[in-house]
Amino acid sequence: MKKITLTGFMLIFCAVFLTSCSKDNLEDEVTAYNQVVTKKAEYQYTAMEVEVLEDLNIYRKALGLNELKPLAELSLESEDHNEYMIAKGSVSHENFSQRASYLMNEVGAQTVSENVAFGYRTADAVVNAWLKSKGHKENIEGSHTHFGISVRQDADGKNYFTNIFIKK
Repeated sequence: MKKITLTGFMLIFCAVFLTSCSKDNLEDEVTAYNQVVTKKAEYQYTAMEVEVLEDLNIYRKALGLNELKPLAELSLESEDHNEYMIAKGSVSHENFSQRASYLMNEVGAQTVSENVAFGYRTADAVVNAWLKSKGHKENIEGSHTHFGISVRQDADGKNYFTNIFIKK
């Protein structure tokens, strides 16, 4: 009986200590520590916003410049700035450095530029106005890779525009 008990004990001992739980590869083991939480930004563009983006890319393409890709994070920042301008009742670039810093950290922007406007009724009208302004035109023609837009109306139905450009 001692032999059977000793043999059984040895089999259990060997089974426990000579086998182990293993990962298929080292990557499985470290994945739990390397998780990066990312939030996927989404933005629902209005017809006017899409038209502004298209007009800007048509203009850039005619100059032989690269087309810019829309980036939801930029449009969300643009929307926040429009809400800020509407609340203040004035058009401005206030807090631009904070927006730029945020976009550099969040989306890896190397450079950030911004165009704002107020009161225009159509996408063509605001784009034409920006193209007639030296600073705004330079932003449109800049070496950017992505852009975002927001168009929001105040209580009186006046449009506020914020257009952010970045280079990644």
